[in-house]
Amino acid sequence: MIKVVLLGAGNVATHLFNAFDEAKNISIEQVFSRKESSLTSFEKKTAVTTSLENLKEADVYILAVKDDAVKNVIEKIQYKNGLIVHTSGSVPLLKSAKNNGVFYPLQTFSKNTAVDFSKIPLCIEADIDENLALLHQLANSISNSVYEISSEQRKSLHLSAVFVCNFVNHLYSIGEDLCQENKVPFEILHPLILETARKASVNSPASVQTGPAVRNDQKTIDFHLAQLNKADYSKIYTLLTDSIQQKNG
Repeated sequence: MIKVVLLGAGNVATHLFNAFDEAKNISIEQVFSRKESSLTSFEKKTAVTTSLENLKEADVYILAVKDDAVKNVIEKIQYKNGLIVHTSGSVPLLKSAKNNGVFYPLQTFSKNTAVDFSKIPLCIEADIDENLALLHQLANSISNSVYEISSEQRKSLHLSAVFVCNFVNHLYSIGEDLCQENKVPFEILHPLILETARKASVNSPASVQTGPAVRNDQKTIDFHLAQLNKADYSKIYTLLTDSIQQKNG
């Protein structure tokens, strides 16, 4: 049985808690949060605390905290004997600390939206082989997709994720704005969104690029730009059009 203490009570911590809670070989010993109000949903299922000095003994301490707090928290709980890992995509392995690693779930999380953790890629890294083996055991308990990813690789992976997730979602938001402006239901675009994602996941995205930019259809491009009444939307449209055309020669 792997004993785990979760530090954090936000989106990532909540989904990790749910996944670990269903795993047969994992025991969640405690959840930490600085805010007592954040622990309400956990206190009926496990021990909780608002003090780093009162952390229970565990095999693995998982930090699901803000990126800029990771280093500080790791240094404060170095007195513990267990493996200390963080869940950040952009923070490297802290080489100055002992028994530390990375347990990065590559997914976008919303607290009240259920996810199937068995399908979520888990990127792991550790300071020594023994700790890496423990992380493999922990990760394989909740996911079917476990990858050994170095800090340098994870840095690029996180950047890629911002493009394919955060930026793409912002484009969805712009599309929704344009629909609302013209009294068109946004859900009419849902099948297109799903098919675009499906094609990009089974092909090289560059090979399935469509639209007026790749066709060099300047008449349609000018028509679209004339419809956009927000300067930042026009800039985004022009920037993406130019990027597509440069990539496709």
